[in-house]
Amino acid sequence: MARRTIKVERLIAAMGVAVLALGAVILWLATTRGLGPAEPTPVERAQAQLRQHVGPDARISYTETGGRRAVCGYVSHGGRVTAFISRPNRVLLATDPLRAEFEGMLADLCPGFLRAPPRAS
Repeated sequence: MARRTIKVERLIAAMGVAVLALGAVILWLATTRGLGPAEPTPVERAQAQLRQHVGPDARISYTETGGRRAVCGYVSHGGRVTAFISRPNRVLLATDPLRAEFEGMLADLCPGFLRAPPRAS
Protein backbone atom coordinates (compact mmCIF):
# COMPACT_ATOMS: atom_id res chain seq x y z
CA MET A 1 0.00 0.00 0.00
CA ALA A 2 1.33 3.38 -0.94
CA ARG A 3 1.99 5.81 1.87
CA ARG A 4 -0.03 9.02 1.62
CA THR A 5 1.72 12.25 2.39
CA ILE A 6 0.37 15.75 2.79
CA LYS A 7 2.20 18.32 0.78
CA VAL A 8 3.61 21.26 2.66
CA GLU A 9 1.88 23.79 0.41
CA ARG A 10 -1.50 22.21 1.05
CA LEU A 11 -0.84 22.09 4.82
CA ILE A 12 0.13 25.79 4.86
CA ALA A 13 -3.03 26.70 2.93
CA ALA A 14 -5.24 24.69 5.31
CA MET A 15 -3.60 26.29 8.37
CA GLY A 16 -4.07 29.75 6.82
CA VAL A 17 -7.78 29.10 6.27
CA ALA A 18 -8.13 27.84 9.86
CA VAL A 19 -6.41 30.97 11.25
CA LEU A 20 -8.63 33.26 9.17
CA ALA A 21 -11.78 31.40 10.26
CA LEU A 22 -10.74 31.57 13.92
CA GLY A 23 -10.02 35.29 13.57
CA ALA A 24 -13.44 35.86 12.01
CA VAL A 25 -15.16 34.00 14.85
CA ILE A 26 -13.28 35.98 17.50
CA LEU A 27 -14.08 39.27 15.74
CA TRP A 28 -17.75 38.34 15.51
CA LEU A 29 -17.87 37.42 19.22
CA ALA A 30 -16.10 40.64 20.20
CA THR A 31 -18.48 42.86 18.24
CA THR A 32 -21.73 41.15 19.20
CA ARG A 33 -21.21 40.24 22.85
CA GLY A 34 -18.05 41.98 23.96
CA LEU A 35 -15.03 40.26 25.40
CA GLY A 36 -15.62 40.83 29.09
CA PRO A 37 -18.37 40.89 31.62
CA ALA A 38 -21.20 43.28 30.84
CA GLU A 39 -20.85 46.68 32.48
CA PRO A 40 -23.57 47.28 35.07
CA THR A 41 -26.10 50.02 34.49
CA PRO A 42 -25.52 53.24 36.45
CA VAL A 43 -28.34 52.37 38.86
CA GLU A 44 -26.91 48.87 39.46
CA ARG A 45 -23.49 50.43 40.06
CA ALA A 46 -24.99 52.91 42.53
CA GLN A 47 -26.82 50.12 44.35
CA ALA A 48 -23.60 48.12 44.73
CA GLN A 49 -21.69 51.18 45.95
CA LEU A 50 -24.39 52.07 48.46
CA ARG A 51 -24.60 48.53 49.81
CA GLN A 52 -20.86 48.64 50.40
CA HIS A 53 -20.86 52.19 51.83
CA VAL A 54 -24.10 52.19 53.86
CA GLY A 55 -24.84 48.52 54.42
CA PRO A 56 -26.77 45.63 52.92
CA ASP A 57 -30.13 47.18 53.89
CA ALA A 58 -29.66 50.17 51.55
CA ARG A 59 -32.55 50.58 49.12
CA ILE A 60 -32.63 53.14 46.33
CA SER A 61 -36.00 54.86 46.24
CA TYR A 62 -35.48 57.44 43.46
CA THR A 63 -32.78 58.16 40.88
CA GLU A 64 -31.99 60.75 38.23
CA THR A 65 -29.31 60.46 35.59
CA GLY A 66 -26.75 63.21 35.96
CA GLY A 67 -23.86 64.41 33.87
CA ARG A 68 -20.66 62.43 33.22
CA ARG A 69 -22.12 59.01 34.15
CA ALA A 70 -23.35 60.19 37.55
CA VAL A 71 -26.54 59.07 39.28
CA CYS A 72 -28.29 61.24 41.85
CA GLY A 73 -31.06 59.94 44.06
CA TYR A 74 -32.35 58.95 47.45
CA VAL A 75 -31.36 55.90 49.46
CA SER A 76 -33.28 54.59 52.44
CA HIS A 77 -31.36 52.86 55.20
CA GLY A 78 -32.08 52.36 58.87
CA GLY A 79 -35.40 54.20 58.63
CA ARG A 80 -33.79 57.33 57.14
CA VAL A 81 -33.82 58.69 53.60
CA THR A 82 -30.63 60.36 52.40
CA ALA A 83 -29.67 62.00 49.11
CA PHE A 84 -26.66 60.54 47.29
CA ILE A 85 -24.48 61.13 44.24
CA SER A 86 -22.88 58.10 42.63
CA ARG A 87 -19.99 58.35 40.18
CA PRO A 88 -18.12 55.39 38.69
CA ASN A 89 -15.32 55.68 41.25
CA ARG A 90 -17.10 57.00 44.37
CA VAL A 91 -20.36 57.68 46.15
CA LEU A 92 -21.20 60.68 48.35
CA LEU A 93 -24.11 61.02 50.74
CA ALA A 94 -25.72 64.28 51.90
CA THR A 95 -24.86 63.24 55.48
CA ASP A 96 -21.14 62.83 54.79
CA PRO A 97 -18.74 65.26 56.48
CA LEU A 98 -17.76 66.59 53.04
CA ARG A 99 -20.92 68.68 52.72
CA ALA A 100 -19.29 71.39 50.57
CA GLU A 101 -17.95 68.76 48.15
CA PHE A 102 -21.40 67.15 47.99
CA GLU A 103 -23.01 70.51 47.21
CA GLY A 104 -20.39 71.24 44.52
CA MET A 105 -20.84 67.86 42.85
CA LEU A 106 -24.60 68.25 43.07
CA ALA A 107 -24.50 71.63 41.34
CA ASP A 108 -22.09 70.32 38.70
CA LEU A 109 -23.52 66.86 37.95
CA CYS A 110 -27.22 67.08 38.84
CA PRO A 111 -28.22 70.75 38.68
CA GLY A 112 -31.97 70.10 38.87
CA PHE A 113 -31.82 67.62 41.75
CA LEU A 114 -32.99 68.70 45.25
CA ARG A 115 -34.52 71.87 43.88
CA ALA A 116 -38.02 72.92 44.88
CA PRO A 117 -40.39 73.38 41.95
CA PRO A 118 -41.31 76.98 41.17
CA ARG A 119 -44.34 78.24 43.05
CA ALA A 120 -47.50 78.91 41.09
CA SER A 121 -48.68 82.53 41.29
